[in-house]
Amino acid sequence: MFLRKNRRLIDGETYEYWTLCESVRTERGPRQRVVATLGKLDEDDLRAGWDQIEALLDGRQPGPRQPNLPNGIPGAPPQPGAWELADLSRIEVGRVREFGSVFLGLALWRRLGPHQLLDSLIAPGREEVAWADVAAVLTVGKFCGEASELGIAESWYARTALEDIAGIPADAVNDDRLCRALDKVGAHKDRLCEHLMKKYESWFGVNF
Repeated sequence: MFLRKNRRLIDGETYEYWTLCESVRTERGPRQRVVATLGKLDEDDLRAGWDQIEALLDGRQPGPRQPNLPNGIPGAPPQPGAWELADLSRIEVGRVREFGSVFLGLALWRRLGPHQLLDSLIAPGREEVAWADVAAVLTVGKFCGEASELGIAESWYARTALEDIAGIPADAVNDDRLCRALDKVGAHKDRLCEHLMKKYESWFGVNF
């Protein structure tokens, strides 16, 4: 899979967004298929994209999507993309964010299922972000090599695409919340270890 940057011109205003694509083989040769639409989009784009990325994170096959057809005519061929000339000397890159490693880390977290266990063990209170979600940020940060909670809060999280993937605003990820999450999760360390060992046994057929 790979990321592609896209632009759309709507009412004279240019909107930019990313799509997660994959190469597929067809009778006419290799083709590229959009798996999910990423970024801050309008409601139609969100419905078309984020439901797909949720399935990918959980290890489920994304469901079929009905493409928008011109003039609402079923079976009408899609319009070919237009080519644009670009002045390379004036191209700038902005808000570059890490995607691949955090997506992989979060996908592993979701497939192992500790968030479901934590949701059942930690009673909800007045917190703005669920403790299981904060634990996911901590785990993915460690998975990506970030050594400290302070580093995750002050610099690492904002450099990644987790804000869009996990839906947790960057200003909600602070060292105080991360440290409190460690206490909340640490209280259930034995249950988490037991859960992960059972997952390991079921995946690899190993008994401990």
